[in-house]
Amino acid sequence: MGDFTPHQRKIVDRYYANRDTIMLTKLQELASELFLADTPAKQDRLWKRVRAALANLKVGPSVIEHIVAQRDPALLAKHIQSLVSGPGR
Repeated sequence: MGDFTPHQRKIVDRYYANRDTIMLTKLQELASELFLADTPAKQDRLWKRVRAALANLKVGPSVIEHIVAQRDPALLAKHIQSLVSGPGR
């Protein structure tokens, strides 16, 4: 891993060890922001970030497309709930 000090290497390792939790938290924050978004431009930017966060969580492409195509924050929230309470959580 490049020229990292042992301390920096531990920080990077911990980030990747907890990446799923970090992405899930980010996705929850994005869902909240979508409920409050007041302009179509802001909603578009948020939905792009949702797409990326779902991809980082390794959600299937067809599920991602369905959620983003619907553009329904409630549907996103339901899917997040299933991710939170899913297997291994």
